[in-house]
Amino acid sequence: MGDYLFSLVLTVHVLVGLGVIGLVLMQHGKGADMGAAFGSGSSGSLFGSSGSANFLSRTTAVLATVFFLTSLGLSYLANDKPAAPSSIMEGVQVPSPQDGVPAVPSAPADDSAAQAIPK
Repeated sequence: MGDYLFSLVLTVHVLVGLGVIGLVLMQHGKGADMGAAFGSGSSGSLFGSSGSANFLSRTTAVLATVFFLTSLGLSYLANDKPAAPSSIMEGVQVPSPQDGVPAVPSAPADDSAAQAIPK
């Protein structure tokens, strides 16, 4: 379930990021109206209108907020995973002598294989 949620939040995060990029590129800056103020067009003021925000800037603000929240969600989901063992041997269980299994194997009873081992 955690991997599915992480993938979903990551997908939303990337799509919102692309949306913010697109909306920012579609908007024109306040300095773009400066040329219009000096005779090449009609503008209300030198640095753009100071009225309420238009649709593009409000949508950009909402998408930026969603982008921020998905960033926090991704950081939480990425750090919420169980800690992996630092060694491959941490997961191995060694049988103890109390379990009835000897820690060191004993020599064969008839000494046939034991004689083949150099000492």
